[in-house]
Amino acid sequence: MRLIKKVYKEHYQSHISWVLYVSLRYEFELTKAAYRLLQDMAKVKPGESVLITVDSAGDLKLAMEVAKVAEALGAKVMVAWHSTPKGYGAIAVPYLPEPLVVAADKTDVWIEFNVQWLLYSPMWDRAVTNGRTRQIMLGGLDVEKFVRLIGNINYEAQKAFQDKLVELTRRARKVRIKCAGGTDISFENDPKRPITNEIDYSTPGAHFVPGQIGWAPKEETVNGKIVFDASLSGGEPLEYAPLPEPVTFVLEKGRIVRFEGGRIAKIAEEYFKSLNDPNMYLIAHVCYGVHPYAKLGPATVENERIWGAINFGFGHQGPMYSGGKPREAKSHVDGVCLNCSVWLDDVQVWDNGRVVHPELKELAKKLGKE
Repeated sequence: MRLIKKVYKEHYQSHISWVLYVSLRYEFELTKAAYRLLQDMAKVKPGESVLITVDSAGDLKLAMEVAKVAEALGAKVMVAWHSTPKGYGAIAVPYLPEPLVVAADKTDVWIEFNVQWLLYSPMWDRAVTNGRTRQIMLGGLDVEKFVRLIGNINYEAQKAFQDKLVELTRRARKVRIKCAGGTDISFENDPKRPITNEIDYSTPGAHFVPGQIGWAPKEETVNGKIVFDASLSGGEPLEYAPLPEPVTFVLEKGRIVRFEGGRIAKIAEEYFKSLNDPNMYLIAHVCYGVHPYAKLGPATVENERIWGAINFGFGHQGPMYSGGKPREAKSHVDGVCLNCSVWLDDVQVWDNGRVVHPELKELAKKLGKE
């Protein structure tokens, strides 16, 4: 009996020590990163309303720490912790409590930590087009990723690199993208459409994790094939990060006409069919990944920002890409290609995931990249 008590005590103490270690990991760095998010990037002011949403699959500790810092900055804070919906966008709404659906566009700042994204839902559309709400989509991040992707960036150097890449992309009329996994696609840009630059969260509208630049090409000019080799994400049941096998989408005039590959390609094809929505097959955006600390893992929101990667989205198109009203669809699917090469008007900017444009190379070095 004494031996049993001794073993139990040692096991209990070991368990408590492990729980304490996990709960305190990045404790100081987390507070610093939350302050950077709210003070430096979102520029939260005293008296503003801050809504933080997190589903039961998300990181509640992260949400609560951000809430504490928002409170310390003088904001009026609410954390909405709710059960995890099945799917992204409009598919998620029937699973949500009605008070949350109503509240989402009645706030100055909405920070989303959901694993099953509310992004691209009707409530999200209302929030990002009301001229008031700064919607900050950080879905799928945990404490470690939040500290690494937001707390650890060199803000000034990151902004300088992204601003220059936005400038080069805005000037281009024709774009070609080839990636190591087999992607080869070309399209024309629409100079009237906006280009997102994810680094500053101080204005109303849609915002995302730093290290991404996105835009919508002229849909009817998009032709070629996209071979996803990093991740493919549309919410359950289409959630693969990292991808165990490549999946190919063949596009003609901006629309998916064929899925190629193995088991996951068949799952993707069936998922698109099940939604019974022609707009799901339309390309929604193209995005550069330019975060120096992003790495391949289980969070698509991080995989999209891997240095030298390209993210292609399909389905619902937000106003930050359309330049006007959202193009509605039942959901949204994102896929990521690694080690990409990009030509802007026949001038090469990226080569197999490395920066080669002379105006970007020195800026990349300041981020520890090439």
